[in-house]
Amino acid sequence: MDQIKNKIKLGLPKGSLQESTVKMFRKAGFYVNINDRSYFPSIDDNEIECVLFRAQEMARYVEDGILDVGITGNDWILENNSDVVRVAELIYAKQSMRPVRWVLAVTEASKIKSVKDLNGKSIATELVNVTKRYLKKHKVKARVEFSWGATEVKAIVGVDAIVEVTETGSSLRANKLREVFTVCESTTQLIANRKSWANPWKRNKIENLALLLKGAILAEEKVGLKMNVAKKDLKDVLKLLPALKKPTISNLTDPNWVDVETIIDEKVVKHLIPSLKRAGAEGIIEYPLNKVIY
Repeated sequence: MDQIKNKIKLGLPKGSLQESTVKMFRKAGFYVNINDRSYFPSIDDNEIECVLFRAQEMARYVEDGILDVGITGNDWILENNSDVVRVAELIYAKQSMRPVRWVLAVTEASKIKSVKDLNGKSIATELVNVTKRYLKKHKVKARVEFSWGATEVKAIVGVDAIVEVTETGSSLRANKLREVFTVCESTTQLIANRKSWANPWKRNKIENLALLLKGAILAEEKVGLKMNVAKKDLKDVLKLLPALKKPTISNLTDPNWVDVETIIDEKVVKHLIPSLKRAGAEGIIEYPLNKVIY
């Protein structure tokens, strides 16, 4: 087979998602190196060619076939009304492992309390088309204008409302803005061009990439635990342990002891380890994970 055809062109998001995307790729086993002077990052896979694009534009380039596959938010797929294959949902964002929200916000003194109060008002946002469709759904007529940036400031200096993306709401609160309602939620998506998806070699490559990325993201919130347990205490210890399936139990050289290993949510570890110790577990080791594949 022609070696040139054995490549997929992958779009990586430039901007707010860039750093977290590179981190996820590294956990998935791909080392991506981004040179500040180039839009073509290197990757340690000779079957992948990377290009940096803004997330806002990614879906259009994937739809048009300029890219075989790309990473962008579902918000920008909807905004561009792009006809692409949604290969996988990759739930990670700039600051957290949860969806982001596009919210309508107003100043604290505003009388706007609901979507109906927006009739005849002005709204500034980068997510123009999605906002217009939301208003149309609720039979509200308002003027929606594209915001080139500094959107939060516009609500303070005269625009009636803004629709802005947020993860925690802290920036809105810092600017003395009040959320009224959520226009849409968005997660990061791995998307593919339809013709590329129909190509067996490219589809297999893209599916492999999706599997590894999802495994890396799932591993972000989990850790492994190993411990030694006397057989007389094993029942009590196992009652405390959650697991993806069941804990792995191995015999030790001492016939009265076993090794127990499991994978758990990281957020419960600080509560679980003291309980395990009291139940008889010894030599408890917590270790990070790169990928978890179901």
